[in-house]
Amino acid sequence: MSPESYDEYFDDYISNIAAEKLPQNRPLWEIHILKYPTSHAAGTLIFKLHHALGDGYSLMGALLSCLQSAQNPSVPLTFPSLKSSGPQTTHKTKIVSQFFSSVFQTVSDFSWSILKSNFVEDDRTPIRSGEDGVEFRPITLSTLTFSIDEIKRIKNKLGVTTNDVIAGIIFLGTRIYMQEVTKKSSNEHCTALVLLNTRNIEGYMPINEMIEPNNDEMSWGNQFGFLHVSVPKSTKISNPLDFVWEAQKIIKKKRSSAAGYLTSWLLDVLKKFRGPEGAARYIHGTLKNSSMTISNMIGPVEQMALANQPVCGFYYMVVGPPQCLTITALSYMGKLRVAFGAEKGFIDSHKLKASMQNAFGVILEASYQIPPAKAA
Repeated sequence: MSPESYDEYFDDYISNIAAEKLPQNRPLWEIHILKYPTSHAAGTLIFKLHHALGDGYSLMGALLSCLQSAQNPSVPLTFPSLKSSGPQTTHKTKIVSQFFSSVFQTVSDFSWSILKSNFVEDDRTPIRSGEDGVEFRPITLSTLTFSIDEIKRIKNKLGVTTNDVIAGIIFLGTRIYMQEVTKKSSNEHCTALVLLNTRNIEGYMPINEMIEPNNDEMSWGNQFGFLHVSVPKSTKISNPLDFVWEAQKIIKKKRSSAAGYLTSWLLDVLKKFRGPEGAARYIHGTLKNSSMTISNMIGPVEQMALANQPVCGFYYMVVGPPQCLTITALSYMGKLRVAFGAEKGFIDSHKLKASMQNAFGVILEASYQIPPAKAA
């Protein structure tokens, strides 16, 4: 059989193990080794890990602790810089203005988050059925790969950040898909739940440092919050680049807000007074009332190796949330791998991928028509 022939079997296998619960009488993790070639790799290694073990930062840190640089195993893996290169404003009037703006944005975001988690549901759309029990239904897992250099080219032309470009592509691709399924969905309310790491650190830490008992700020476990981000409506936007600039405005506001940290604090309070089940019910309601979850992480710049076997690509997916669509993004070796976990039989994964690819293409093409660093 050709590698392309194995792709279908691989996708079915992924869908099956995603739907299976981890046995409670065994450790909450599994490793699946597939020695069959696909169109993406000669073999595949799948780590299935329960979220109770830790969040994405913890689990990714543990995985990277097992990997080395493919060219020189003695040299630590390197990652893209997370530091902002923009100028820092120190004018007192500006600082006061930013402080009050941050307070207002925090109160607004945190209040809206509580309302969304408990009372306000998104509209029923082609990416949200609104039905109970979605988390128990099978999913299809598919991926797309974008060039980081092309994303940076768009970023430099528009004068935005890499995250702005990625969010703009996802927002536009989502709206394109929704409109292809039903025209009226262009104006329906759709919210993305963006997951945030609340640790006050940059980059990953070795697992031996994360599990130190006195290392509170960088400890192993679940330390995350989330923010509700409204997906721009197609009826209000005519230029595809406006999706990127709109994403920039939204992300800039959310970045000045401490709502993500307050949400993390609220989860800790719920866990303390209502137990883990109380916190889990709150998270379940938050996920169920929104349309999709978006999570992104950074990977190494150079190629990695596991047991002297080069890793040509990797990605991750959160399975089991009460949502019809989950989107993750992970950078590695100059590429951005975007993965889609979509409810089988409800969302057309092929059409969704085509919509995202179309969104990237039209944004890239439109960016060529403008001079560099045009302000929004």
